Amino acid sequence: MQYPFDKMRKLIIIPTYNERENMEAMVAKVLSLPGDYSILVVDDASPDGTADIVRRLMALHPERLYLLEREGKLGLGTAYIAGFRWALERGYDAIYEMDCDFSHDPDDLLRLTAELEGGADVAIGSRYVSGVNVVNWPMRRLLLSFCASRYVNIVTRMPVRDATAGFVAYRAEVLRTIDLDRVRMHGYGFQIEMKYTAWKLGFKISEVSIIFRDRTLGTSKMSGSIFGEAFWGVLTLRFRRFGRRV
Repeated sequence: MQYPFDKMRKLIIIPTYNERENMEAMVAKVLSLPGDYSILVVDDASPDGTADIVRRLMALHPERLYLLEREGKLGLGTAYIAGFRWALERGYDAIYEMDCDFSHDPDDLLRLTAELEGGADVAIGSRYVSGVNVVNWPMRRLLLSFCASRYVNIVTRMPVRDATAGFVAYRAEVLRTIDLDRVRMHGYGFQIEMKYTAWKLGFKISEVSIIFRDRTLGTSKMSGSIFGEAFWGVLTLRFRRFGRRV
């Protein structure tokens, strides 16, 4: 049975590594939104003290802000999977992925939620569903990202314009159905693999046009090896079987 989303428990998963400049402002913004969103920060042992800031803020928001600390920089995909498991164990109904650096506008969480409420199982904040909506990226990185999404479309035939997007909302049913133990890609390709798996399992995917703005504080975590994993990993997706988790 589906319930109105104003009655559902909603959790934003924010993976962090050295995000002290953005953390306090992000928490304040998300928790100020209507809809009673909660936040789980998954921190990979940030040496800049990001986790210390979260712990201080948790004292002010003990029922809406949580921290999951890991022992080192273990990768974006494993951070999200750890967050997914944490959320499912605690009965959250809608689970979101979002960056901490404000490249994803927290106000767009309301639009992703509206897509879920309208019947989508997965809602994607898309940079490319209506043109190219990216601000302040170097041309080389923009072309690389855009071409990566087109490459995914060609290889997988998945009807998603922004397959590499990292601003995503899932119904809990999707994450309960996907066998998270079988997710293989941990970097940039993780986002592609999750969307493709959901699509192959028959879930409804919707894209919402957003404006993506490059971070103004902190440093990017992108690297060439992350793109390499995605390039080769996508080639294997069409030859894999995607069974539902038992």
